[in-house]
This record gives sequence, C-alpha cells and structure tokens, in this order.
Amino acid sequence: MRLLVPPGVYRPQEDTRLLAAALRREGLPRAARVLDVGTGSGVLAIAAARQGAAEVTAVDVCARAVLTARLNGMLARRRIRAVRGDLLSPVAGERFDVVLANPPYLPTPPGRYPPRGAARALDGGRDGRVVLDRLCAEVAAVLRPSGVLLLVHSALCGVGPTLALLTAAGLRPHVMERRVVPLGPMTRSRTDWLRRRGLLAPGQETEELVAIRAQRP
Repeated sequence: MRLLVPPGVYRPQEDTRLLAAALRREGLPRAARVLDVGTGSGVLAIAAARQGAAEVTAVDVCARAVLTARLNGMLARRRIRAVRGDLLSPVAGERFDVVLANPPYLPTPPGRYPPRGAARALDGGRDGRVVLDRLCAEVAAVLRPSGVLLLVHSALCGVGPTLALLTAAGLRPHVMERRVVPLGPMTRSRTDWLRRRGLLAPGQETEELVAIRAQRP
C-alpha cells in the first residue's frame, strides 16, 4: 500500500509483518471493533479496516504518529479513528473484539530510559518490559467477551513472563508463531551490552520474534 512514514514514526518492519499475518489468520467477526495500540504509521489499523472491521481505533503516544495514521488512512480510503494517548487510557470504558499491539520491547541500557523521539517506539526499559507488562495487565479491560489480543515482541525480553501475565489477567494465551529475523539497526547498536547481560550469545546476529494470541473467556 502507499504509505507515508515521516522521520520519528516507526517504519513497518518484520514485527509489523508478523502481526499483520496473525491478523489475517485470525479473521474478524462481523461488525468487529478493532483497536491498534502503538499504531505508528497506522499500517495495521488500515489492514484491519481492509479486512472488514466496522470500526478501527488507532492509539499512539506520539502526536506525529497519530497524524501519520490519519493521513495514511485517508490515502488508503479507509476510515480510522486515530487518537493520542498513553497506551489504553484514550479508550478507557470502551470494548473491542480484537486488540493489535506491537509495543516497545527492546531492552534499553541504563541512562537511555525514558526514551525520546523515535526511540519511544522501540525502547522498553532495562528488560524491555516497561510498556509490555502494563499492556498485559490492563488489556483485558478493553476486550469484549471472547475478544482477542494479538501481540508481537522479541524473545529477548522473555516469552514466559508475557504468557504468565496474560494468564494472571484472566486471558488464555498461546504463542501463534515464532520467526527468526536479522537484528535490527537499533539492536545491533547495543549488541555488546546485550551480550554482557546474556541476552545475545557471542556472534549471534538474529533474534526471535513471537506472535502471541490471548483470548478473553
């Protein structure tokens, strides 16, 4: 699709494609309401609209990303409600059939958190889980009964904790797909630190992405 991605807005990468594939496999219920958390360019929100969602809401903490998602929605001739705010706060009290999430998950060296600018779409604190843990704990509140969360992140920040937190929140999670991809530029820039922490093996030039599905009973 024709896509506008200005500086400072997360450009779709392998994690975006993995989540888009998970959405295609999931399918959407009739008259579905979809929420895209951390929308960035809005590409996943547009994908949901193209798959027949009746209503799509896109949220991002970055004002430039919100504007970009709106513009890309217009370019794609798809109606998207894009709003600025912190994680799920802009949609408090609303309920959705499907929530899509590609949160910041890159482990971040000391002194670089909280991030600024484009790094806000990537940096997730020392363990990569600052935003991810909040999302896991809070997302059930915006899911309808039988609603589904589709989530992507790197195995560098741990898969077990994600599954445990989603289970504790009352959801039924499982790993849909694992995909090994080359390290991205930001990850490569901190490989020495990641290796000292034991998160990357010596000579390792790839990481594993996981797509997780979690359903509310």
